[in-house]
Amino acid sequence: MSTSAEPKRPALEVADIIRQHGDAFLAKYGSHLTAEQRRAMVDLSLCRTAALGGHIERCADCGYERIAYNSCRNRHCPKCQALARARWLEREAEFLLPVEYHHVVFTLPDEIAELALANREVLYDALFHAAADTLRDLAADPKWLGAQIGVLMVLHTWGQNLHHHPHVHAVVTGGGLSCNAQGIVDQVPKWRCCRPGFFLPVRVLSRVFRGKYLELLRIAFDQGKLTFPARLAHLANAQAFTCWLTRLYRKDWVVYAKPPFGGPERVLKYLARYTHRVAISNHRLLSLEDGQISFRYKDYADDQRHKTMTLSAEEFLRRLLTHVLPKGFVKIRHYGLLANRYRAEKLQPARRLLLPLSVAAEATDAKPSQESNEMKVDPAVLPHCPQCGGQRFLRIELPSEPGAGRGDTS
Repeated sequence: MSTSAEPKRPALEVADIIRQHGDAFLAKYGSHLTAEQRRAMVDLSLCRTAALGGHIERCADCGYERIAYNSCRNRHCPKCQALARARWLEREAEFLLPVEYHHVVFTLPDEIAELALANREVLYDALFHAAADTLRDLAADPKWLGAQIGVLMVLHTWGQNLHHHPHVHAVVTGGGLSCNAQGIVDQVPKWRCCRPGFFLPVRVLSRVFRGKYLELLRIAFDQGKLTFPARLAHLANAQAFTCWLTRLYRKDWVVYAKPPFGGPERVLKYLARYTHRVAISNHRLLSLEDGQISFRYKDYADDQRHKTMTLSAEEFLRRLLTHVLPKGFVKIRHYGLLANRYRAEKLQPARRLLLPLSVAAEATDAKPSQESNEMKVDPAVLPHCPQCGGQRFLRIELPSEPGAGRGDTS
C-alpha cells in the first residue's frame, strides 16, 4: 500500500518553516498576532499530515490503495487552493459574456498601506468600494461610455518579496447595458461597447479613485474607526490627519490598465492565476539553511527579472502572516452586471443583446478551443488512481490525533 496520496511534494514547504522556526517566531512576535494569524500557523503546519486524520483510498477498479491525509482548508494555505480554484472557475464560467475583458489594478500608496496593517478590515473594504465606485461612475458617465458594466475584483495584499502591498485586480467587461449618469439601466437597454483595446483613461481612473478612497478614509476617521500604531500615533490628532490627507491628495496614485484579453475562455484562464493565489507558493521556496530562507521572486522594478531573496525564518514568517485576512473578510467580490443580488436579472438582457456576437464566435471557432478546458474542473486536481487512472474510490476513515483543529474556511 502506498503511503502517499499526493504528487511529488516540493523539497521545501511553508509548513516545514513553521514547524522548525514557529516557536522562536512566536516568542518574538506572538503578542502582536491576531487569532486568525495564530490559527493560520497551526493549520498550515498540520495540513495533510496524520494530525488531521485522513482516509485510505482503495481503487474500485484495480484494488490499489493509498493513504490520503486531510487538508487544513485554510484559505491562506498554499496546498489547499487548486481544487477550490477549479470549482470556483467552473461556477464563474456561467456568468461570462462574449465580450472583450479588461484588467485594471488599483494600488494603495505606501503611506496608507502602513496604516492598513493596523486597520485591515476597514481599509481593505474601502479599497474595494473606492475602486468599484470609480469604475461604475466613470463607465456610467455618457462622456466615457454611458453603460453599467460588470466587475469582478480580487484582493491581493502582497508583493513578490512578501512586503505589504495592498491592491485589487479588477476584471471588467468591455461594455455594458446603457444607463443614465446615476448608473440606472435603461428600461429598454442597448449594449454599449468600449472602443476596441481601450477601456477608460488611466489618469482619470487614478484621480477619481484617489478622491473616493481618501473621502472614505476621512469618514472612517470621523467615525472613530481607525487605530493608529506607534509610528503613526501622531495622526490621531485631527489637524495632523487632515494635513496627512492633503499630502496624499497631491500624490499620483497608481492605477494600471493592462491590455485587454479576448473572450470568456481567455478571461477564465487569466482569473485562474489570481482568484485563489496566496502570498507565496511552495514552489518558490529554494532552501532553508541555518535559519535563513531563500526564495524566488520577480522584480517588477527591474524589467520583471527573476531574482533570489534571503530572509531570516522569523522575518519570513512575519511578512507571510501580514497577509492573513480578518475572519469572514470576502476577498472576491462582484459589482454592476455581475453583482450577486441582480446578476441573473441583468445578464439575461445582456446575453440577448450580445447574441449576434456569440453566434459569430461559434461560427469562427466550431471546435472547442483548448482554453475552454479552463471552464471545467481540471482532472489533475481530482482524485485518480496512479495505477489504472480510475476515479472510483472506496474510503476507509482514519482517526485524527487528539487536539488537532480544523482550518478557517471563511
